[in-house]
This record gives sequence, structure tokens and C-alpha cells, in this order.
Amino acid sequence: MFKDCTMKYYKDKMTDEKVCIIVTYPNNANGSHRELSVPISNDNTDYQNILKWVADGNTIEEAE
Repeated sequence: MFKDCTMKYYKDKMTDEKVCIIVTYPNNANGSHRELSVPISNDNTDYQNILKWVADGNTIEEAE
């Protein structure tokens, strides 16, 4: 599901709290790409899949 994707935390600018993860998929043949914003919530199935991805040895980049 997340093969060759990059992931980066996104922080709320007011609270400085990590609120979601931005998933960036590889570029398409035309150079465009898709991004997905995944809320940090155990009820979210995409977030659960990201946790499995991390457990497999991958890392999420820190927010800037």
C-alpha cells in the first residue's frame, strides 16, 4: 500500500502538536503525484496501516 511512498508528520501551527501524516506517493508517468493526509487517530484504518509500515522498519520524517 505504501511502497516507495514518503511520509512526513504535519504539526498544527497554533499548538505545535502532530496532527496528521502526509503520505506522498511516487510520481506518475506525467510527473504528477498523489498526496494523502492521514489523521493521527487509532480509529483511522490508514493510520493503522502506517503503524504497521513503521513496525516493518520504515520511518516517518519529522515535521519542519
